[in-house]
Amino acid sequence: MGGCVSKLAKFAAGIVLMGGLLEAVPLAAAAAPGPAPKSVAAEAAADSEARLKELERRIRELEAQLAALRGAAGGEQADRIARLEEQIDALSREIEHLKIGEAAAPIAQEPVHGLGPAASKIYKVREGVSVGGYGELTYTDAAGRMDSGDPSGADDTLDLLRAVLYFGYKWNDRILFNSEIEFEHATTGEGDEEKGEVSVEFAYVDFLWKKALNARAGLLLLPMGILNEMHEPTTFHGVLRPRVETVILPSTWRENGAGVYGETDYLAYRAYLVAGLDALGFSADEGIREGRQGGSQSLANDFALTARLDLTRVPGLVAGVSAFSGAAAQGQLDARARTTVYDLHALYEKRGFQARGVWARGSIDDVEEIDQALTIAPGSTESVGEKQKGWYLEGAYDLLSVKDGARQSLSLFLRHEALDTQDGVPAGFLEDPSLDQRIWTAGITWKPIPQVALKADVQDVDDSAGTGVDGFHVGLGWIF
Repeated sequence: MGGCVSKLAKFAAGIVLMGGLLEAVPLAAAAAPGPAPKSVAAEAAADSEARLKELERRIRELEAQLAALRGAAGGEQADRIARLEEQIDALSREIEHLKIGEAAAPIAQEPVHGLGPAASKIYKVREGVSVGGYGELTYTDAAGRMDSGDPSGADDTLDLLRAVLYFGYKWNDRILFNSEIEFEHATTGEGDEEKGEVSVEFAYVDFLWKKALNARAGLLLLPMGILNEMHEPTTFHGVLRPRVETVILPSTWRENGAGVYGETDYLAYRAYLVAGLDALGFSADEGIREGRQGGSQSLANDFALTARLDLTRVPGLVAGVSAFSGAAAQGQLDARARTTVYDLHALYEKRGFQARGVWARGSIDDVEEIDQALTIAPGSTESVGEKQKGWYLEGAYDLLSVKDGARQSLSLFLRHEALDTQDGVPAGFLEDPSLDQRIWTAGITWKPIPQVALKADVQDVDDSAGTGVDGFHVGLGWIF
C-alpha cells in the first residue's frame, strides 16, 4: 500500500474539483427544457429526409427530360442536354453533401454486434459514408517508491493516449465496410512504439443476410472478453483499461480472417477463422501480447479459431463465454506451440447500478521449445508461462440516476483484479514473483453528455515481489 495515502488525498481533491465543475459549468443540456433536444433532433432529421426526397424527385424528372432529348438533332437540343446534365450533377452533389452530413452526426447511442456506439454508426445510416471516432487524454501521477520502499523510477506523464477515426461506407442494405484507424501517443516517434504509432485496428466488409446469420471478412477484432471489441473510453470506468484485459486478453487483439455472426431473441454469437499467433513474440511479463500479428503481413502457416456466445434474454444483462485456440509455431519451431485462451464474462446494468466481471485462462504447449528459440536459459525467471490467469470484478453506481430525466451521470466505481502471466513454467525455470499481481482501482466517472467522460481514479498495485507502483490518474475521453 506504499504511497496509497497520498494518492487517496489527490483522488479526494479530484472528486472535489469534479464536483465543483459539475455545479459551476453551465450546460445547455441541463438548462434546456426536457424534450427540446430530442424534438430539435427529430425536426432536423425530418427536414433532412424531406429535402432528400425532394432532390431525388427533381433528379428523376430531369433524367426523364434528358432521356426524351437524347438522340435529337440540332444545337438547341444539345445545349438543353448540357444544361440538364449540369443540373443533375449539382443536385447529386447536394444529395451527397446531405448524406455525409448525416454520417458525421452522433446518431449511434447503443452498441451493435458487440462494437462500441461510435464504431456502430455505419449500421445506422441508410447508405453512403459514415464518420466517427474517439479519443483519450490521460494524466498519470506514479508513486515515487515501490511497495518495498525502493525508488520506482517512474515518471509522471500527460499523454494523448489515443486519437481514433472510424470510416465506413454502406453500399446497400446487404453490404457495408467499417474501419478504425488509431493514432497512439500523438506521434509515430520514428518507429518507436513507446512514442507512438499509427495502426489500422479493424477494417472489414460485412455481408448482411438476416439477423441470425451474417458474414464478415477482413481485419477483425477478436470477440474476446468485454473490452477488446467495445473499448471506447465512454463504455468503461477507470482512466486505463483493466490490466487483465490488456495482458491476459491482450486488447486490442485483431487479426486477418473471416467468419459469421448473428443473434436471436436469446443469444448472440460470433465465430471467425484467423491467422494464428507468433510464438516467438511471447514473453514472461506480457504473455501472448507481443505474439499478436495485428494483420501486418501476418504469417499464416498456422491458423486459429475464435468464437463467442452470449446470453442476451434478460434485460440489462449480457453474459457468455469466449475462446481462442490455434497453433502458434508459424513454421519457426519444431513444435506446434498450440495456444488456447478462454474467458467467462458478464455485464449487468439496472437503475444506475452497473457490474461487470471477467475470468480468463490461457495455456501454451511446447514452452520448452519456445524458450530455446528465444535463447532463455534454464534457471532464469524469464521463461514464457505455460499457463496464464486473470480475473476482475467491478461495481459502479450512478449517483444522478435517482433524478428523473437526468442527462448527466456521475458514477463511483470500485474494481479488484488479479493476474499472473507465469502461472506455471517448465521444469528447471523459476517463476518471477513480480508477475503475480493484485490491483485495486477506485474512482469516479462524470459524463456531462453520454459522448464525453471525465474520469479520475486511484490505483493500488501489489505483487509478490513488493515491486508494485501505485498511481493516481485523471482522464478525458470522448466519442463522436
